[in-house]
Amino acid sequence: MEIPSARNIRILNIVFEYNHCDMINKAPAINTDFEDLYLEVRRQEKRVYTDEQLRMLPDIDPLNIHAAEWKIRKRSCMRLLLYLFKKHKSLRILEVGCGNGWLSSKLANIPGSLVTGLDINQVEINQACRVFDKENLDFVYDTFNEDTFQDEKFDIIVFAASVQYFPSVKDILEQALSQLNPDGEVHIMDTHFYKPEEINKAHARTLNYYNSLGYPQMADNYFHHSIDELAGLKHHILLNPDSILSMMSKKGPFHWITVNP
Repeated sequence: MEIPSARNIRILNIVFEYNHCDMINKAPAINTDFEDLYLEVRRQEKRVYTDEQLRMLPDIDPLNIHAAEWKIRKRSCMRLLLYLFKKHKSLRILEVGCGNGWLSSKLANIPGSLVTGLDINQVEINQACRVFDKENLDFVYDTFNEDTFQDEKFDIIVFAASVQYFPSVKDILEQALSQLNPDGEVHIMDTHFYKPEEINKAHARTLNYYNSLGYPQMADNYFHHSIDELAGLKHHILLNPDSILSMMSKKGPFHWITVNP
């Protein structure tokens, strides 16, 4: 899918606003070891933002060390918004691994949408609820499993830069598919998928990176997935960063994949 035109960007600017949300603690007994580790790493990476910075995301000071990354994530956000706008219907949306909630907030501006952001990082979930106050937006502090939403179903489930924290793509997608309405879609975006022969080297790079930060144990919580893991699932690659067209048009380094029931 192409980057939105200038006209579409102006339309999408309507959703880049802020304006009641509830934070729901469904799991007061969550094991906080990973949560604490993840937050420490985020601080070390300078990825913990002030409320004012969070309100502006994905726009950020061009001098910020992550400015180039946010430029990529803004483009992927706009592609997803345009895709969902074109459905022209109300959507029940879940974002798994929503972090500080910036993307959930943008999704909540789709007319008729009801959006839930889910994460096990309570500090960022609390911040998300404080910053993004919208009547159709809730944030849930919990893991994603068969008990989290039980009888609830969604039209769209989004994994944006979060699949890498799950050891099995197939297991987490099967869980997501069980939470979808019959014509629903799972969207995986801002995520690297590797060729099988690339995974060992990718893991070594990750271990070296977290060693350099002083948190080598974080590498045990970061998983490198192959596109082959989607075999047997009804999936479509909407954007393949390895294609010649994507490389020529500089669409970014991440896959965008949908999975259907």
